[in-house]
Amino acid sequence: MLPPLQDRRSLGLGLRIPHYRDLLERDVELDYLEIISENFMGDAAIPRSVLRRFREKFPIVLHGVGLNLLGVDPLDEDYLHRLCRLADLVDAPFVSDHLCWTAHAGHHHHDLLPTPFTSDLIGYAAERAAFVQERLGRPFGLENLSSYTAFPRSEMSEWDFYPAVVKAAGCFYMLDVNNIYVSAHNQEFKPDLYLDRIEWSRVLQVHVAGHRRLDHGLLLDTHDQAVRPEVWELYAQAWRLGGPFPTLLEWDDHIPSLDLALAELSLARSYQR
Repeated sequence: MLPPLQDRRSLGLGLRIPHYRDLLERDVELDYLEIISENFMGDAAIPRSVLRRFREKFPIVLHGVGLNLLGVDPLDEDYLHRLCRLADLVDAPFVSDHLCWTAHAGHHHHDLLPTPFTSDLIGYAAERAAFVQERLGRPFGLENLSSYTAFPRSEMSEWDFYPAVVKAAGCFYMLDVNNIYVSAHNQEFKPDLYLDRIEWSRVLQVHVAGHRRLDHGLLLDTHDQAVRPEVWELYAQAWRLGGPFPTLLEWDDHIPSLDLALAELSLARSYQR
């Protein structure tokens, strides 16, 4: 029986199809895997069989993109039922999703969409997050988005809103330092302000990923290349403030070989100082 994800220095990798064979057939230095929840929430036999094989080798955590926590629609009971079944199937140490909305009136937009940061939304988000965590029966983490614009209606900063939701819900952070860097650049704030507000004992894990700079200077959270040095430096700052914490590398497009992905992930050790 695999132990729970208790080592706060664990290094993990997002599970992607190009790496399936190597991960299953080779002995690799990797502490855990993260799966996109929606990719495995169906009842098809082959994905479930593959998932069981991975679970025999690695602890698996769940990361969702379709909860629609900040949407106005009621939380989807069928979605939650299938998510709970999946979490039980792999005995996930924790589950996470994004602090955003993704659907309206039954239509899913397949994107992570922001909201204004308002005081009345804190209670709404917290109540829904607490309900999800109770249904799951395990820690539930909220991830911060990368942002590209600000809403005139916002009453507070994201680094005030996000911790307020986590605290009111009694849930956890799934902190993405690449997203913090991208948002800080695009909206011209200091990422130190963000890191200083995090309650590090409630951080389930930290994501790192690559981003792209457009010709006019905007940064896009693309997950299609290596982590930029400036993001690693922000990661090092996070580690000084709140480490140790589990660290996971996301790479979703132009996916390199497993060896290159693991080499990139291993760089985290050099910034844990």
